[in-house]
Amino acid sequence: MLRSGGLDAIVDVDGVRVGHEQRLDAHWATGTSVVLVPEGATAAVDVRGGGPGTRETDVLEPSHLVQQVHGVVLTGGSAYGLAAADGVMRWLGERGHGVRVGADPSHVVPVVPGAVIFDVPMSDWGNRPDAGFGHRACENATRTEAREGNVGAGTGAVVGTVKGGIGTASAVLDDGTTVGALVAVNAAGSAIDPETGLPWIPTPGLRPPDPAEVEAGRRLFGKRPGRHGPIERPLNTTIGVVATDLKLSKAECRRLAVAAQDGLARIVRPAHLLVDGDTMFALATGTGAALPAPGEPDWAARLDAVCAVAADVVARAIVRGVLAAEPVDEVTSYTELYPSARE
Repeated sequence: MLRSGGLDAIVDVDGVRVGHEQRLDAHWATGTSVVLVPEGATAAVDVRGGGPGTRETDVLEPSHLVQQVHGVVLTGGSAYGLAAADGVMRWLGERGHGVRVGADPSHVVPVVPGAVIFDVPMSDWGNRPDAGFGHRACENATRTEAREGNVGAGTGAVVGTVKGGIGTASAVLDDGTTVGALVAVNAAGSAIDPETGLPWIPTPGLRPPDPAEVEAGRRLFGKRPGRHGPIERPLNTTIGVVATDLKLSKAECRRLAVAAQDGLARIVRPAHLLVDGDTMFALATGTGAALPAPGEPDWAARLDAVCAVAADVVARAIVRGVLAAEPVDEVTSYTELYPSARE
């Protein structure tokens, strides 16, 4: 069994910082999370849901010019929330991080892809993240940020019948390579098996809940809760970032992003629906070892091993996000619905 990193979070990957900004009150339940790699990281994306809301994903195509990004934005607010990336670009540009486009060191264009969740029914109409959210998330970013649940992009998230949230996790391979994930869990499908009241994958620290709690959860199954009653037309989306300190090409990063979607599908059932916009980014900071060159002995085996760990880390991050989430008004949480499940 692989060991977790020191914080069991994506920030265990060298070169990665995480910051959150959120607002949660009587009129707001939304926020923005940013994964910062100011020195640049090779990146890729995989989009599986039928209703994605994304920004700057075309630049991640392996054949395209730009080779590195400087941050990834995960945010609430549906397509409106993509404005949060403007604040992230401004923060990076103020510090000279980005693609150099002139002789002056300040002449840079930060590359900041992003994706959104649909959480607008959790706030009053018009209350959604803007550029200020993104800038403040960067100001808050640290190498030790490991909070989960109702923070950042997870503030207004809902998964199935319970509150979703931000989850994070990491693993260290035998050769010292670190893989981490940060996920905003907001899906039409469920992370909980209604027949058992437990997550779809084995989860340490949980036991089968009381049968009465399972029956109460089963009665809610299939009903999408909103802050002020059920959502008649649910629009959802789980978005996240998986990162490693390996030196990877853009094509190899793409394999990592594909594996991240496998982790999502293990714990959210069903996944990748038309009403979801499931999007997973992959980052390789390149501060650690390099894989053998393509075609050399062990290249495929080494890359497959890292991808397998990425899927596991993403699945575990999703479970952690659900378990850490707290109720918001009418939207219950896992621990409120199944209080006896905690060991």
